[in-house]
Amino acid sequence: METRANYVLIGAFTLAVIAAAFGFVLWFQSLHTTKLRSPIRIVFEGPASGLRNGGSVNFNGIRIGEVVSVKLDNPRRVVALAMVENNAPIRKDTLVGLEFQGLTGVAAISLKGGEESAPPVPLDEDGVPMLTADPSALQDVTESIRATLQNVNRLVADNQESVKNSLRNLETFTAALARNSEKIDNVMLRVDGVMSKADNLMLGLNTIAGGTAGGELNLMVKAIRELAEDFDKRSGALMADGRRTLSDISRAVNNFDRNPTRVIFGGGSSSNSQAAAPPPPPPPAPAAAAPRAPNGQKRQ
Repeated sequence: METRANYVLIGAFTLAVIAAAFGFVLWFQSLHTTKLRSPIRIVFEGPASGLRNGGSVNFNGIRIGEVVSVKLDNPRRVVALAMVENNAPIRKDTLVGLEFQGLTGVAAISLKGGEESAPPVPLDEDGVPMLTADPSALQDVTESIRATLQNVNRLVADNQESVKNSLRNLETFTAALARNSEKIDNVMLRVDGVMSKADNLMLGLNTIAGGTAGGELNLMVKAIRELAEDFDKRSGALMADGRRTLSDISRAVNNFDRNPTRVIFGGGSSSNSQAAAPPPPPPPAPAAAAPRAPNGQKRQ
């Protein structure tokens, strides 16, 4: 029982410490936020179109706070309460107006200018600083919006025929699309079929190529290579045979040139060859003593 009681006390103490830590963080955060920002009241002597809760408060274009509440003080006066940073250099002569983000954007309070030596913002009855917007600035914003709208209206009016023609052409185009919707569907189906065939063709080429595993294309290339090698070998042998044949023909022609009768009548005995041979030319004078040669030699 004592052990369980100790565990309960330890758990309760731990939860209390955690709750105190959370409370301290929340308190410090709220204190820090309160020190960083302070309220300011902005009075608009006229309409404040587009101003709403959560709108920005900008000083020279830089956001320094946001609008907390917007209410009507009387039918011609709008009062906005905002929270702004304490280090913002807001002075008594700071100009207040409205600015818009685009043509239809949300309005934001615009603070501009002011001298560093100017006195601080005067306080209202409840001690909250209060600034009054410049009616001319508001009027300038309103006039600029009106001028922009008038320019847009004038642009549309000057190009009324062009706008009508554009709309008419658009209507004609959409009507043509509606009339030819079936044809467009058929064209898209054909395109889809062509793309499908192209995919099949690519798959077939990939199958023929075979990738890393090899395929029909690899076998075809191998067969062509083997055929080329075999043709090279055979052509070498054929060229060698041709050279031998040409050599034999050249030899026969040379023999024919040297002894045509032998080539024509064939090779016979020596007596026949001597009888068929034409008589030799008469020997020269020194050879006249040839008949007196010894008996042991044979006449040539």
